[in-house]
Amino acid sequence: MHNMGSKLELNASEPRQQAKRIARVTEVKVAIVTGGTRGIGAAIARHLLTNGYTVVICGRTPPAAAIAIDGKEAEFDACDIREPAAVTAWVDAVVARHGRLDLVVNNAGGSPQADAATASPRFSERILQLNLLAPLHVSQAAYPHLRAVHGSIVNVASVSAVRPSPDTAIYGAAKAGLVSLTTSLAQEWGPQVRVNAIIVGLIETEQSEFTYGSYDAQQRISASLPLGRMGRGQDIAEAVLFLASPGAAYISGARLEVHGGGERPLFLEIVKQEAQGQ
Repeated sequence: MHNMGSKLELNASEPRQQAKRIARVTEVKVAIVTGGTRGIGAAIARHLLTNGYTVVICGRTPPAAAIAIDGKEAEFDACDIREPAAVTAWVDAVVARHGRLDLVVNNAGGSPQADAATASPRFSERILQLNLLAPLHVSQAAYPHLRAVHGSIVNVASVSAVRPSPDTAIYGAAKAGLVSLTTSLAQEWGPQVRVNAIIVGLIETEQSEFTYGSYDAQQRISASLPLGRMGRGQDIAEAVLFLASPGAAYISGARLEVHGGGERPLFLEIVKQEAQGQ
């Protein structure tokens, strides 16, 4: 009888133990990072993995190599975030797999150079879709899940949002819209969901030469910045982690400028050169 009773007691406790195991799993915070397959997005994904998050990244194609660090790997889902229905299906699938969603990082974005006078309507629409509408769609799909856990959204914007952006005018306008969207969503969705933006400055990436020119040009650009270097993906990742942390519990609707002190106004260089007789 004693043995049978012990067996029954073990069987009866099994559902409780399973529930505890599930609870422990769902206590792990879950983040999604759009455009997390390379560059800044990959750096953000790795940093979140290092700090205990389960991370799901998305893109239209898988990364060339797994986004991983210290034995932890980000999950990849194929999703074109310019398609609202695909976004909703993706976010719901992530929550179905992991039971919760704590952090959204709207990182995907970018634009090739284009003359504003001749850029086609289709080109402009696609840039707006990727850099402004896609973050909105992702945020809308994530909102009910974030609200349930008092989560947060971090929108990765750009210095192009707050200064002229010649040759990428539509991109700059889209990023300015993203900053405005950040403040509006913070007003609408607080206190359950915090929403912040990062104003990203000049950043070294795997393809810096396409943006900043030769190595010598990049060195000159770095020397012109107050902190003496361009930013790195890790700098942005640290900012994302801070804004998602309890240390930022009273920060919402903010734009955190991560640009090493900002770009020196061109007129000052002209004045300097003039004074030196160049």
